[in-house]
Amino acid sequence: MEFTSEAELELIKAASGHVKGILDPTTNNFAFSIDVKSFQGFNSSLQREHFNEKYMESEKYPRALFSGKIIERIDFTKNGSYDVRAKGELDIHGVKQTRIIKGKIIISDGTLQVNAQFTVPLSDHNISIPTIVSQKIATQIQVQFDASMQLQ
Repeated sequence: MEFTSEAELELIKAASGHVKGILDPTTNNFAFSIDVKSFQGFNSSLQREHFNEKYMESEKYPRALFSGKIIERIDFTKNGSYDVRAKGELDIHGVKQTRIIKGKIIISDGTLQVNAQFTVPLSDHNISIPTIVSQKIATQIQVQFDASMQLQ
């Protein structure tokens, strides 16, 4: 998973390979979570520190979560590429928002690849940016989600 903040004066990117998730192919229910402190990248270590301490408050809100249900019915036993919509609760910074996120599931011999791109408005999750850095941090963050799972 990675995110991008593209503001007027600065581009910030960070990524984490520590997404955990489960998807029940019989009910289409899912849950994904990520440890906020696992994001690496940024333009400096101070920027990463501010991300965790001032904006995400990762001691108080250590995980970001998305759980819900895939709207479309999928035959998880058949290989193929499926455009899907996932409806659920996106919980970031302790604030839950109901979201429908479009994505793609690619099934290949029991392996699922899940891909989605979506935007997170910081105001939706009570994350405020001080005026002094408002030209360096975007108010809407672009998220790229990629996960690989095994059917069991």
